[in-house]
Amino acid sequence: MIGKDSFNDKHLIRRAAEIIRHGGLVAFPTETVYGLGAHALDTKAVARIYEVKQRPHFDPLIVHIAEYQQIAGLVTEFPPTSQRLVDVFWPGPLTVILPKSQSVPDLVTAGMPTVAIRMPSHPVAQELIKEAQCPVAAPSANLFGTISPTCAEHVRRQLGHCIDLILDGGPCSVGIESTIVSFADHRPMVLRLGGITVEQIEAVIGSVDVANPSDSRPLSPGRLIRHYAPRTPLRLVEATPQPPTGIRVGLLSYNTVDQEGFAVVEVLSKTGSLSEAAANLFAAMRRLDEANLDLIIAVKVPNQGIGQAINDRLYRAAQK
Repeated sequence: MIGKDSFNDKHLIRRAAEIIRHGGLVAFPTETVYGLGAHALDTKAVARIYEVKQRPHFDPLIVHIAEYQQIAGLVTEFPPTSQRLVDVFWPGPLTVILPKSQSVPDLVTAGMPTVAIRMPSHPVAQELIKEAQCPVAAPSANLFGTISPTCAEHVRRQLGHCIDLILDGGPCSVGIESTIVSFADHRPMVLRLGGITVEQIEAVIGSVDVANPSDSRPLSPGRLIRHYAPRTPLRLVEATPQPPTGIRVGLLSYNTVDQEGFAVVEVLSKTGSLSEAAANLFAAMRRLDEANLDLIIAVKVPNQGIGQAINDRLYRAAQK
């Protein structure tokens, strides 16, 4: 069931929170993508997330909170550097990885001694977590490895038959997942590029390391080599090529291009805005995937700012 106009339906959000408290699954909007939420401290509820998503148990989940005091029960350390970072970017598309407390089930963290925590800024997500009165574990609300959902209808098509409620909060404003920064070691490391740029992070806490995208160790969500992928084969290129002949080819382009020879063209931002491109990325990929194509050609966007995160998603979607 999709709950319409969740912004203004307090009763519906209270119902969703009750479902969470009693071990159910609720899909809900965040500013990044839609999440599939369960009570983070209820192992049986968390197990349902893995089952519904068909997600391997070695891939950890992000725990979502709505109030700073919720951190205390989830971690054993909260270094000053991480405190400075969340003071600037929470609520928002930033996830921090910290040493976990014993209250966090190992299933949430894939057996690792750290936990990923985020405070989303979307008002529906904020209200849901507050009403649930518990931290909420929530990966993206889609089948594992496929294109992330950025509206409620995307969730309904894949998972609507096997979850308890979908809260419709409209399209996601950021459109790609959160940036993940680990504080598990002495030096902060960006494990996943996302809605907060490396430059923004370094402006607050100084120089950070950035994980190699080809390193697929499950240190955080979203690090498998093949991820965010359409069913249609996707080829990532530096510049728009001549389309192959004899097959139906779609083009995913940063801004306006010559469309001749392509069966379908999706332009991420006609104005050349990387933020707009990020917000449109997954919906555009999904439309191309549904267009009965033989091949999708995706052109890299400028590799700066949030463009680095867009190219990361395209790189992983193109892997075989």
